[in-house]
Amino acid sequence: MLKKSLELLRLEAAETGSHTLKRSLNGFNLITIGIGVIIGAGLFSLTGIAAANNTGPAVTLSFVVAAVGCAFSALCYAEFASMVPVSGSAYTYAYATMGELFAWIIGWDLVLEYSVGAATVAISWSQYLVKFLAKYNLHIPAQIVMSPFETATLADGTSVHGFVNVPAMLIVLAITAIIIRGTEGSAWFNALVVTLKVSVVLVFIALGWQYIDPANYQPYIPENTGTFGEFGWSGILRGAGVIFFVFIGFDIVATMAQETKNPQRNMPIGIIGSLLICTVLFVLFGHVMTGLANYTEFKNSAAPVAIAIEKTPYAWLSAAVILAIIIGYTSVILVDLLGQSRVFFSMAKDGLLPPVFGHVHPKFRTPLQSNLLLGLFIALFAGFVPISVVGEMTSIGTLLAFVMVCLGILIMRKKEPNAPRGFRTPWVPVVPILGILTCLVMMVSLPWETWLRLGVWLAIGLAIYYGYGKKHSKLRQEQDRQPV
Repeated sequence: MLKKSLELLRLEAAETGSHTLKRSLNGFNLITIGIGVIIGAGLFSLTGIAAANNTGPAVTLSFVVAAVGCAFSALCYAEFASMVPVSGSAYTYAYATMGELFAWIIGWDLVLEYSVGAATVAISWSQYLVKFLAKYNLHIPAQIVMSPFETATLADGTSVHGFVNVPAMLIVLAITAIIIRGTEGSAWFNALVVTLKVSVVLVFIALGWQYIDPANYQPYIPENTGTFGEFGWSGILRGAGVIFFVFIGFDIVATMAQETKNPQRNMPIGIIGSLLICTVLFVLFGHVMTGLANYTEFKNSAAPVAIAIEKTPYAWLSAAVILAIIIGYTSVILVDLLGQSRVFFSMAKDGLLPPVFGHVHPKFRTPLQSNLLLGLFIALFAGFVPISVVGEMTSIGTLLAFVMVCLGILIMRKKEPNAPRGFRTPWVPVVPILGILTCLVMMVSLPWETWLRLGVWLAIGLAIYYGYGKKHSKLRQEQDRQPV
């Protein structure tokens, strides 16, 4: 239960030299990093699912409810990021408030979230690339877009086995190379990718708006069927739970604190700014989509946006949306890899992981060896493991981190009420408590398989902690050297 003092964390943040990460990010870079991971393919699928099953046209209200729930945690993250501007995000915050064991659990959780997420997104990226190229009669052999454990039926009826998912591996390795070259370059590449995919969303909103049929908004909040969550106001709440996970990702911004210029000012801008911008885009997107087509048409559809686009004369928009999904996935992979390597970097600097993960390249000022090892592992995972095994990118690790961060704010306000804060969470303790309750409700609603995977992963993590991390903890070694 050893805790890091704020003084020690601030000393770490103030370190300079070739062994430290380079501070090159500004508020704009952080906002684009946040948008880069928040706007993924989920926007193009979950919006239709929630509208068809829970909300009707009032999916826009569900976006607002989900954003408010997410904002509770975002405000807490912003205060911590301004107080403790070092990499590691929730891992570092837990180290300062709840102790080393809790910090390890959160850090290990985030590793699961980012690594499984990056592999899953890379496999989906490969599938969408095949669909996009097929529109232009460019076909990749099925054997090299599947894992060895998958089969596919070709147009002539023959069945083939996969060898390796080459596109999935290549995109992970390509993104890893970009990240290694430097955070500033990664940020500008991400900004370009974000600009492209946001442009597609804005084009869909602008072109679709003129073809909205007002009759599709009647009634705006369909009458409840008698079952909780099926339309009515309870449907709006259930819909908020469905699309809540579209917003998750802003927390990765907090992992970049040690590479941010003036983090006390820019970290809150990046965290809160990305959440606000995405909320506005999501509300407008949901409004246009449910205005173009009646929400009942989205039932059991994996591509609800394609149904909406059919109501316009712009057939090319369908290809543009697939392109936006591919672009969106690219930035999600980039930000996941960035976030994971920074958490590993912080854990290695504390001695809880081998020193190789804390090594900084003297020229690029990035965790080179950590990026290489993680990039290679995730590329192999994406290339040889089927998506059915990788599973959906679970959010339970992130939600647990949210709970810890909100709880940490309550602890720090009590123990360190006068500590310098570049940003203060408003209405404490109301906001942190609401953040904790919101996240716990989301966690409880997740299927038991998700909890089982979390339990297995934590068991592996605890074995590593007690076998290696606890013995090599620099904080523990420092305490042992102090005279009794």
